[in-house]
Amino acid sequence: MKEYTNDVEAAQALAEASKKLQAEIGKVIVGQQEVVNLVLTAIFCKGHTLLVGVPGLAKTLLVQTIASALDLEFKRIQFTPDLMPSDIVGAETLDKERNLKFVKGPVFANIILADEINRTPPKTQAALLEAMQEYKVTIGGMRHTLPDPFFVLATQNPIEQEGTYPLPEAQLDRFMFNLQLNYPSFSEEVAVVKNTTSDSKPEIKSVLGADEIVAFQQLVRRVPVADNVIEYAVKLAAKTRPGTPNAASQATEFLEWGAGPRASQFLIIGAKCHALFSGRYSPDIEDVQAVAKPVLRHRLVRNFKAEADGITVDAIVDQLMKM
Repeated sequence: MKEYTNDVEAAQALAEASKKLQAEIGKVIVGQQEVVNLVLTAIFCKGHTLLVGVPGLAKTLLVQTIASALDLEFKRIQFTPDLMPSDIVGAETLDKERNLKFVKGPVFANIILADEINRTPPKTQAALLEAMQEYKVTIGGMRHTLPDPFFVLATQNPIEQEGTYPLPEAQLDRFMFNLQLNYPSFSEEVAVVKNTTSDSKPEIKSVLGADEIVAFQQLVRRVPVADNVIEYAVKLAAKTRPGTPNAASQATEFLEWGAGPRASQFLIIGAKCHALFSGRYSPDIEDVQAVAKPVLRHRLVRNFKAEADGITVDAIVDQLMKM
């Protein structure tokens, strides 16, 4: 791992690395630059991401490609109604000498793709979400530390809701970002079809290793932030809380529930990383606004009036940022 003489030099290295990462990922993933940028932001912020999109939009390929570019161990867990917590975290078994031996589950990797997390019962969901929060799992009274870095990208299919177990708001709050994956444009889809129906396979070069990622995660935490930017983030989160003194009129009219203090924290840490990716050493209000939708999207609960009028959470956040 390269040593940097100061944080400015390290910040410049991170900005350069983010460009290289996006170039490598772009060899495989056509379009979706904003989604790729935000997934990388979450990784360097030591956060987790919820990815919502219809089937066939290359969610799995996206995560595999990012793991390759970051030279990290990748595991995919397909969530099903019969999946047990031990299928994720591992279990104790008897070896040949009839001694208890801990067999690690797929959660012991750097990047975890939790595919269709809402297809499994709450007990199994909770096992993964505990690992996300604690970066440890407990089996038979023994604590086992997960690899560092550790990043979970969970996917949800927004179409088929029959036989699903929606994540409760308290568990959704553990995800830093909620990213919406949309259909590609016509030209992007043409490029996807060309790339995936030929015999050529692009080679992904690793840009960063685990130690460098951990060092950059620590760097993001050290980025200084002006008081007015922190105050803007806290005010933005406070505007979403209906029935409180700082609530905006839109929140009172259209929201059942608003964002908690964790949203304010993620707005600032996300803004720090967004600024570094842009080659700046301190975030401003525009950096907070750049991450506001993915941070707030899953933390705001619309009321019946908003749902009946077809008013989306993104539209409400847009209004709050204009105030």
